[in-house]
Amino acid sequence: MSAGQPLTLHVVGTGERLELSPRRLVIAGYTGRDEASVEAHISELAAIGVPRPATVPAFYDLDPALLTTAAVVEVASESTSGEVEPVLLRHGGRYFLAVGSDHTDRDLERSDIGASKAACPKPIGNLVTEIGADPAALDWDNVRADSSVDGWPYQKGTLSELRRPADLLGRLGAVEGDFVLFCGTFGLLGGEFVHGTYWRLHLELPGGLTLTHAYESKQRSV
Repeated sequence: MSAGQPLTLHVVGTGERLELSPRRLVIAGYTGRDEASVEAHISELAAIGVPRPATVPAFYDLDPALLTTAAVVEVASESTSGEVEPVLLRHGGRYFLAVGSDHTDRDLERSDIGASKAACPKPIGNLVTEIGADPAALDWDNVRADSSVDGWPYQKGTLSELRRPADLLGRLGAVEGDFVLFCGTFGLLGGEFVHGTYWRLHLELPGGLTLTHAYESKQRSV
């Protein structure tokens, strides 16, 4: 996201529009609270050639220009897939929650996880809800998440399965100015990545507010 091209977001229920130009985009991985399950997942990925992360959780700094609210995103490979994630935004000292997808090149992931994430756009919904000055104000554990691909259920869980924002922010260290943090995702209902084309993402907050985003991934013409 270059200077002068902010991402336009809308705060649910307020009419407020955010013009977001984050200084950093960070993707957090392996963020499950159950450390034994995380280790088992890492071992499963290692068995198919995905390298072990240097740290758990892992943090990948990417170009903020990868963020997009577009309904169609272009990818370079047919071997990509998305996933539902809670996305923490900080803008002007205030925190907001969005729903997003860490779309990733799964073939490239076997050799370089960071590069596999950098190879794809990072879709987020253009509707966000304000948390306030402290991300701990969100009733994190009772937020439900799910995703589907090409009309088929793909993921389902609650944010109680993931590390809380305060934990991730503490491990990430000091971050100045506006930033975006993808907070991790859930296991796959079918146990395998699906290289589909139409993705739907949902976060349902206590009280019934639902953040949604849908997008199509299309292979870029050579």
